Parts: sequence; C-alpha cells; structure tokens
Amino acid sequence: MKDKNLLDDIENKSFDDLNNLANKIIDNLEKKNIEDFVEDYQNLIKLNKFIEKKFQYEAMFISKKTKEKINEILSNGKKTKKNF
Repeated sequence: MKDKNLLDDIENKSFDDLNNLANKIIDNLEKKNIEDFVEDYQNLIKLNKFIEKKFQYEAMFISKKTKEKINEILSNGKKTKKNF
C-alpha cells in the first residue's frame, strides 16, 4: 500500500470504510514479523490521523449547523413575539 495511493483512496470514504481499512491493516500487522510491518504501521498511523481530522471536521460542521439552526429559531421567535 503506497502512501500516495492510501491518501488518494481515503478522501471520499465513509467512516465505516475507513474503519474496515484500519482493521485490514491491523490484521496484516498481526501476521507479519516485526521487521516486515514498518510500512503498514506507518500507513495505519497516517490513516488514524486522517480519521481524526475527518471526525473533527464533521463534528465542527454539525456544531456550526446546529448553532445556525438555533439562532434561526431564536430570531424567528423574537420576530413572532414582536408581532403580538
């Protein structure tokens, strides 16, 4: 698994797909001698960092959208109260 291919392939994958990929790498690591798994281990670390960044982005996006919805509801409520 080349680093460039790994990074190109993971950009549009879901969290489930990324989790399955990480599990495959871990399975491969468990089957290898310690001298042979350095590249796979490095790929696993890169994949983990990517998953963390993607999760943080998704959490930030959800938080932002929630805040926008709350502000929209509050601003609509203020307009409605003034009309009465």
